[in-house]
Amino acid sequence: MLYVALPPKLIERLKSARRVVVLTGAGVSAESGLPTFRDAQTGLWSKFNPEELATPRAFRRNPRLVWEWYAYRRKLVADAKPNPAHLALADMEKIIPDFHLVTQNIDALHQRAGSQKAIELHGNITRTKCFDEGTIVTTWDDTGEVPPKCPNCGGLLRPDVVWFEEAMPEAETALAFRLSANCDLFFSIGTSAVVYPAASLPHEALARGATVVEINPESTALTQKADFVLTGPAGVILPELLATLRMFGT
Repeated sequence: MLYVALPPKLIERLKSARRVVVLTGAGVSAESGLPTFRDAQTGLWSKFNPEELATPRAFRRNPRLVWEWYAYRRKLVADAKPNPAHLALADMEKIIPDFHLVTQNIDALHQRAGSQKAIELHGNITRTKCFDEGTIVTTWDDTGEVPPKCPNCGGLLRPDVVWFEEAMPEAETALAFRLSANCDLFFSIGTSAVVYPAASLPHEALARGATVVEINPESTALTQKADFVLTGPAGVILPELLATLRMFGT
């Protein structure tokens, strides 16, 4: 049984689409049981404001506290599994020749589901980099220090995520905007559409004449402007879209 009837016009545009961009947000990961950024403040962490932990200033002030908070969040990510939405997007990538996935999520669940070309706007919590040099570090000596030290320069290691007060990754952001400006079908999935610059991407697509589809259980800042709004969980709706693609051999 279908959870939501797909509008015939959307099916037609889906069949004819050749350049597709998908933007995903925290709502997609929430369906895997991962708490959102602010909802992760439970138990020992409930007394902390997440914005006060996710800044370079916080790390300089108390690097051990910040490292341990991210270690807690990495454990949540490691225990989570890709859900049907992640899996459907990975399959769409195989079917649609010009398909690009842009994500605000830092949990790498898209990659674990099989997505090969995810563009990460906010980094990846499963990676570690040097706070001083900004280089990715994959191995280091386990001396018991928290945080551990960079094997190259001796600086402190930190998660490879974008913190408040930090710039977005230039290459990934520029690529996301370029792809959005040149697509003919854009999906905004599980995102509140209020965190910029990612929130600008569907508007970039709209301005260039693309069809914009929102998939979300609730209304967002984008809802009134989207061409199609599919209300419900991505883990139910995306498999339906995938089945439609396969039916028409797109």
